[in-house]
Amino acid sequence: MKSKRNYSIGFDVGSTTVKAVMIDTDKDEIIWSDYQRHDTKQPEKSLELLKKMESDLDLQDVTGIRCFITGSGGSNIGKHIGGKFVQEVNAVSLAVEKLYPATHSVIELGGQDAKIIIFKPDEETGKKKKIPSMNDKCAGGTGAVIDKINAKLKIPSDELCNMGYYDLRLHPVAGKCGVFAETDINGLQKSGVPADQLMASLFESIIQQNISVLTRGHTLMPEVLLLGGPNCYIRGMKECWQYNIPKIWEERKVKLPAGIAPEDLIKVPDNAQYFAAIGAVEYGKEEEDHIGVYAGWKGLEHYILVGREEEKKKMSGGNTVGLYKTDTELMEFKKKHKIEKFIPAVFKPGELVQGFIGIDGGSTSTKAALVSHDKEVLLKAYQLSKGNPIEDTIDILTNIQKQVEAQGATLEILGVGTTGYAKDILKDVLQADVALVETVAHTQAGLHFYPETDVICDVGGQDIKIIILNQGRVVDFKLNTQCSAGNGYFLQSTAQGFGYTVEEFAEKAFEASTFPKFGYGCAVFMQSDIVDFQRQGWKAEEIMAGLANVLPKNIWLYVSQIPNLAKLGSTFVLQGGTQHNLAAVKTQVDFIEERFKGSGIEPKVFVHKHTGEAGAIGCGIEAARLYQNGKRTEFIGMERVANILYKTTREESTRCYFCKNKCLRTFIDVKTESIPADRVEEEKKKFIEMTVIEPEKIVNPKSKVPLESGTQRLIIATCEKGTVEDVADMRGIKQGIDDIKKSNPNIIEEAAKIAWVSYKPESVKEEAAEPKGLFVSKKQKEEYAERASKLEMRSKLVIGIPRILNMYQHTPFFTAYFESLGVKPVSWSLRRRIIPVRLSPRPSKLQRRRSLRKVTCSMNLKLNM
Repeated sequence: MKSKRNYSIGFDVGSTTVKAVMIDTDKDEIIWSDYQRHDTKQPEKSLELLKKMESDLDLQDVTGIRCFITGSGGSNIGKHIGGKFVQEVNAVSLAVEKLYPATHSVIELGGQDAKIIIFKPDEETGKKKKIPSMNDKCAGGTGAVIDKINAKLKIPSDELCNMGYYDLRLHPVAGKCGVFAETDINGLQKSGVPADQLMASLFESIIQQNISVLTRGHTLMPEVLLLGGPNCYIRGMKECWQYNIPKIWEERKVKLPAGIAPEDLIKVPDNAQYFAAIGAVEYGKEEEDHIGVYAGWKGLEHYILVGREEEKKKMSGGNTVGLYKTDTELMEFKKKHKIEKFIPAVFKPGELVQGFIGIDGGSTSTKAALVSHDKEVLLKAYQLSKGNPIEDTIDILTNIQKQVEAQGATLEILGVGTTGYAKDILKDVLQADVALVETVAHTQAGLHFYPETDVICDVGGQDIKIIILNQGRVVDFKLNTQCSAGNGYFLQSTAQGFGYTVEEFAEKAFEASTFPKFGYGCAVFMQSDIVDFQRQGWKAEEIMAGLANVLPKNIWLYVSQIPNLAKLGSTFVLQGGTQHNLAAVKTQVDFIEERFKGSGIEPKVFVHKHTGEAGAIGCGIEAARLYQNGKRTEFIGMERVANILYKTTREESTRCYFCKNKCLRTFIDVKTESIPADRVEEEKKKFIEMTVIEPEKIVNPKSKVPLESGTQRLIIATCEKGTVEDVADMRGIKQGIDDIKKSNPNIIEEAAKIAWVSYKPESVKEEAAEPKGLFVSKKQKEEYAERASKLEMRSKLVIGIPRILNMYQHTPFFTAYFESLGVKPVSWSLRRRIIPVRLSPRPSKLQRRRSLRKVTCSMNLKLNM
């Protein structure tokens, strides 16, 4: 086939797929198209599609063919093939206006972006104007979330595409953030929720997120087009949109065309996956002939083979040695910081083993340790969480007991301590001796093995703790509360995404001779950087090394915001499961040592010998201390632990209504009575399946979930109010919180009030001295009159200072400054209604220029006073 100028290539290089079309612009028809996943290899897949296109169409000469390219990778690919880059929203809008002119709303979900375009008629011109809205760098509510969760659930692609939405039970799943959504899905999966319900719940959360955020208050008017891979290929996504959008139309009383079902006004068009590519060609029709001339694929091939390596060198910041300079340096580091393998204690047959157990019920794993009278660690146990802290604790305590009994010995538990997010629940169920705050538990473990410790850095699965000590006492601590940057789970999931276990992370990262420079900050942003680096050709081990390199910056600069480590002390102890990763330890040690250069102090950095179980060991040590001080345990005993009956309820009946958030709670009902061994399974089944309770045995008649006498209820909620069911109990909790606030005032709030108080500074305002005498000139009189006039204007001048941002810091200075000059400062809170409800029409550009000129002149006049 001979090439002609009336052929145009439309190319859409997205975050997960590459789409390409060849359009005969004379006939206005697609003569070739393809859609493929690039698996983070955008340039390679783009080259493959271009070669395939030329081969399939038998293009011997590409002279005269034009190319217009869009998508997240379009600008990079386009410069190597002669393509003109077109912004995505413009491309999609042009395709919609051409192919479906009756459309008023467009919803496109891509791999890592989501966009909604609303078309509204312009009152002045009558033409449609588009109101676009896109997500920023966060991938929440996009196809990437579906991909990541589907990979965890291991659902085949064809089965995922056929998964529906209707007639399936939905469960609460966070839609705001992909990390939060994954956490919710993990918990539901461990609770036995089937895959079809999990995916339907995910579809619901994604769609509700996009409706609430990306519409920006506008209504999705019919007809609505669904574009993008998830909307095009997954049946459940389409059904979810068709169910939820008509509900909005009904609420807002939107007038719909007669005789058409509402769901039929929400459709997936033909070639939905190619709309951006088609729109790019439409954009090109208005461009001059010399723009977007296709140059063939050889330039792209050269970039892949040669140019990309040069680009990588620039992005590595000149690093050519990886995470270490010499093999000797790495060998010495491993020798010094590698954690020695733990050897459990050996017991004699018939020996009575007395000890104290510490349990750390973490967010991703549960740990336990058996500690002796001398506070030495005898045994340890570790397991990934199954989603229920009671079940996890039963398993891990049974593990400890089996390790003792396997040697023919007998275990006697003299005390139990708990920590972690489940510490209070476990204390109640087990009747443990103490529930320790995590910072205290980790401090106990750190100081026990390293008495000179100044700083403890604990990096766990989903949290980071920095504990600052002074002579063995905690003087300050930093915790991450809302961000997952730098945690172990992020490193683990990244390694698994590359096909490696978390244990292989360090080995692979040390193989890299260079690595890309990540910007420290939010984990979602770093995930986007990973996709970009893969597109640029960085290898898995190089990206993993880059993540290890940025870890200490996330810990010390982003989360804890402590750039000057030398002022904290000289002895650092690294704890937490993430410290098993020696690549992460290497970068932390280097970072700490770098911060001490020039101080004359040589820092000492230790990796805790029980780094993963430090919290549990700290609890065991505290239980031993309490025992030595005379406290005797009330622990229920291992026999009753094995026979604990429990069932979990998480449904609409457990929803909390004590505030407007209306969070869903988890009720765990527990029985810890003695049951004969031969009846344990029977009683467990009976307890779980029991749905009807005799009225006289119900202890909470006002609850939607009745509780039988002799059963203890534990409520997992997001705040203190949700931990009770009765309004009277909730009021008691609120009163307790108010009493605490009253006796411990919020110093920040007090300081915020004091910042706006007038301190009545000494006045330095000058008075205009009227010239007197016989020899006063006319000029002197004029100068006096002008000066007096300006001073009078100053006395009437009012300076407004809003109570926002850094004004709280600077206001005391400015208030005193203005008052000393005789100018009255006035402050106000933006929360007050200071703007009339009825607004005047938006001024024209000319009016705005004139207003700005007046304000500028007025300011100059006042400043010259």
